[in-house]
Amino acid sequence: MLTLLAVSAMLFVGAIVLGVFTVAVTALKVTLKLVLLPLKLLFIPLIAIVVVLKLVALVVAGIFVAAILIPIAIVIGLAALPFVIAATVS
Repeated sequence: MLTLLAVSAMLFVGAIVLGVFTVAVTALKVTLKLVLLPLKLLFIPLIAIVVVLKLVALVVAGIFVAAILIPIAIVIGLAALPFVIAATVS
């Protein structure tokens, strides 16, 4: 009976320690969030600038590819024009 009481006491102490540990970790997490909030607010404009620059770079790359491919397509179309005309006549 004494062994069962000792095991119950150990489980009770373990549950209390786990609860205290959980509360301490939660308090530490909230404290870190509050401390790091000003840094986050400072870096939000920098992150926005980086995102806008990346989008601009992607748009410029797409325009560059279109500027290269459209004249090539026109030249290929002009080269194929006599064959298209010959195919429609016969």
